[in-house]
Amino acid sequence: MTVLRGRTIVPGIVEGEALVSHETISGWGGIDPATGTIIERRHELHGVCFTGKILVFPGAKGSSGWSGFFQSTRLLGTAPLGMVFTVVTTKAALGAVVTRVPALSDLDDDPVAVIHTGDHLRLDADHGFVEILGRRLQ
Repeated sequence: MTVLRGRTIVPGIVEGEALVSHETISGWGGIDPATGTIIERRHELHGVCFTGKILVFPGAKGSSGWSGFFQSTRLLGTAPLGMVFTVVTTKAALGAVVTRVPALSDLDDDPVAVIHTGDHLRLDADHGFVEILGRRLQ
């Protein structure tokens, strides 16, 4: 069983399926808050919905609109279940706070390299760790 330890950004505990992006995510113009879908044309996850999944990604890119767009996902019921990101930036941290989902960052290993889309995770941001409970079926 693989466990990564990190820094709590937003406390809480969730369990669910991982959605991994190897690229940073743009909030303003990069996601559709009404559907929880990544709409940035050249993004590796273009057309993929993050609603109800634990979003694992390197961090946020773009302007301060990131937090506003992710707050909209909370208000519209399309938010990710939780967030795990590699690098803390004000955009990513504020986005996690306004989305109000459990979030971790600054992990002891690169979550984007260790976790795969479809893995079943337990994100325990109360105690600062994410655990891979089951690997995706190949």
